[in-house]
Amino acid sequence: GPNAPHRPTAAFVDEARQQQEMRYKILTGMVRDYPNQVAIAYTPADFRRLHGEGKFAIFLSMLNAYPLGRDLDALDTWAARGMRMFGFSYVGNNAWADSSRPLPFLNDTPDALGGLSPLGEQAVGRLNDLGVIIDVSQMSTLALEDVARLSRAPMVASHSAPRALVDIPRNLSDHELQAIKHSGGVVQVVGFPAYLKPLSQGTLDKLNALRKRFDLQPLNGLANALMPGDAIISIWPEKKFGEYASALYAILDEEPRATVKDMVDAIDYTVRKIGIDHVGIASDFNDGGGVTGWMNVGESRNVTAELIQRGYSDADIAKLWGGNFLRVWEEVQRLAKPAANTQAERG
Repeated sequence: GPNAPHRPTAAFVDEARQQQEMRYKILTGMVRDYPNQVAIAYTPADFRRLHGEGKFAIFLSMLNAYPLGRDLDALDTWAARGMRMFGFSYVGNNAWADSSRPLPFLNDTPDALGGLSPLGEQAVGRLNDLGVIIDVSQMSTLALEDVARLSRAPMVASHSAPRALVDIPRNLSDHELQAIKHSGGVVQVVGFPAYLKPLSQGTLDKLNALRKRFDLQPLNGLANALMPGDAIISIWPEKKFGEYASALYAILDEEPRATVKDMVDAIDYTVRKIGIDHVGIASDFNDGGGVTGWMNVGESRNVTAELIQRGYSDADIAKLWGGNFLRVWEEVQRLAKPAANTQAERG
């Protein structure tokens, strides 16, 4: 899960690391206390078996290299604990990779590293060796291209949308979609409203009025509409930043939500571009996600109904709801190195 982005000072990294440990303790505690209802899936076979037993399968993934400081070996530790997917980036750049959403308030600039740092490049090989899926969902374009060049295993975008629908750096360009397809990977289209439908004119007008009040230029595209992303923010005092950010998010909260139809338009587009074998579906319920008609797990059948109406077969729908992801996970694990080798090589 996400950690509050900060300059990676020792104290902040330590706090992020503690947050991460706490989340891990909560999950493992749940598994210990409710063994008949929930378990960790360490392999695709575990996942299928737990599903067959009617149990919840927990899939451990980590989004954001930030809490790891600069410790490459932390990847081995977390893989041993069951981490099976790792995303370098969240909001804000870190020591490993550039984010698709740098934060000027923290003095980030776009493409600060020009993709992955040398540490990030080493991490790609390490994750491949460990059989951990690399999640490219929040990376900058250059960082994603670095992963595409270096990884010998398929990449996953665990929660993304096509830039064709909403033109922001956080969404994937056609070129990025192709890179993920060529790796053998999967793009999971996410039910996050702002990534699926451009902002209405009413909201844009309100945002531009807000920007005028804070001496910012009128919006040019949507990148700085969805977050406080203007470069000049790097010189603002904290109070001014806080006022602007809360006013911005209050306006965005009133935007009419995207619908299941908008979401399936995004699925259609992605399938059209890279094929049914490379597309999946992701929710983001705990982090601002949810579209009208699919606001919680109980409404998942509405997505399926829309897919059926558009002519997707049962086999296609099974691929979208996890079949493709499990295939990619199997392939990533197949390409891993046996533990003995990786230890020996590192001496």
